[in-house]
Amino acid sequence: MALIGNTYGKGRVRIMRVHRDGDHNEVRELSLSTMVQGDFGRTYTHADNSKALCTDTMKNLVNIVAHESPALGKEAFCAAVADRLLTKYAQVATAEVSAYETKWCRLAVDGRPHPHSFVLDANGKPFARITASRDAKSYESGLSGFTFLKTTQSGWDQYYKDDYTTLRETRDRLCATSMEATWRWQRHPPDFERANAKLLDTMLAVFATTYSESVQDSLYRMASAGLKAVSEVSEIHLACPNKHYIPIDLSPFGLLNNNAVFLPTDEPHGQIECRLGRE
Repeated sequence: MALIGNTYGKGRVRIMRVHRDGDHNEVRELSLSTMVQGDFGRTYTHADNSKALCTDTMKNLVNIVAHESPALGKEAFCAAVADRLLTKYAQVATAEVSAYETKWCRLAVDGRPHPHSFVLDANGKPFARITASRDAKSYESGLSGFTFLKTTQSGWDQYYKDDYTTLRETRDRLCATSMEATWRWQRHPPDFERANAKLLDTMLAVFATTYSESVQDSLYRMASAGLKAVSEVSEIHLACPNKHYIPIDLSPFGLLNNNAVFLPTDEPHGQIECRLGRE
């Protein structure tokens, strides 16, 4: 039997790059596929792995290029990864690198772009919920899957520790969540849409402009500010998974990752919830 063709590589290499220019940050999140063809036939036909690249090596190569090039757009970044594969490994004849981007838009606070806070593009699904009987109706509004992050001004430390605790304390981490938010109306506002927008803008401003000791700390202060800003709302419920962006250890390659290259991961995640009402 003849081996007519072969290709292999690494799929879903997820990477978040943070380009820091003073207090102005840019974020670029990608999910990449790196596929190579070349002199790998004997790996298939003769159980000879002497020229075969580990797919884990390809992942590491992506991480190293990310560290070197935090500001490149997705096209240029894919080209840089492909060039590195071709220049470093003579047995690679062709490299195909594709990337799907998770697009983040800069959050505006009081009409001004914020330096380190972002919301997901095409973000969230607004909803309304009416519970009605023959005697009364209750009104709720909210957002499902509204995703936002900030690249600094967030920490997690001084928590309870025992012999099961392995997580290290930090005073500077990337903080992100995909929020499920519901608020209950105690009376109708003059304009539901404007009131909804004011409540959300108020909560996001708290998230963006204040230091977060924890997601719990931020949620409490966000909901408190929302209740103060929109008097027609009686209660706010926030449910926020802690979307983890884990700093990638580049020390095996002699590189220091200064909070610039992260592994996005969805599972498992912390689930933080709170419900605030008026006293």
